[in-house]
Amino acid sequence: MRFFLLIFFFLFHNSVNASIKSQIIKNFKLTENLKFNFVQKIGKKFEKGECIIAYPKKIFCKYEDRYNKILVSNGKSLVINSDRSNQYYRYRLDKTPLNLILDKNFLIKKMTNSENQSNSSNYYSFKIIHEKKTIIIHFDKDTLNLIGWTTNDIYQNKVETKISNVENNLMINKNIFKIQNYIN
Repeated sequence: MRFFLLIFFFLFHNSVNASIKSQIIKNFKLTENLKFNFVQKIGKKFEKGECIIAYPKKIFCKYEDRYNKILVSNGKSLVINSDRSNQYYRYRLDKTPLNLILDKNFLIKKMTNSENQSNSSNYYSFKIIHEKKTIIIHFDKDTLNLIGWTTNDIYQNKVETKISNVENNLMINKNIFKIQNYIN
């Protein structure tokens, strides 16, 4: 009898997890863009600011720091600029972890095939491994919205990004993603 109860509990638990995963994926598929506040931890250093993501692969972030740091991607290149120096840094987006974070279709495909779902008291997580890169993405338990991710940057530092005050599917001025606007 205990054996059958254990099997029933296991099947019920897996069915609930599959249902939650499909709800998260359905919600994420309907997301065209996001606006949010973020706190990012790299090692012992914290940065914060505000971002807008427009799928596929566009992001604009303005950091709350004295150097007016800006991070922007047009879908192909990533530019980081600040008042700290008179130069900017430009990277090919496909050489950064953001390339995968900003690719909604990639994330949905990986989540659909993922058995690596876990949950804490506040969020669900999916662990995605792609070409020796690991990404863990987190979704809020109540809203099922994206609330953060963990990756390694191009220098192999662990980067934890937590997002809050998330707004979906807003009218966005596409000019903010033109990297020419942020090159000194």
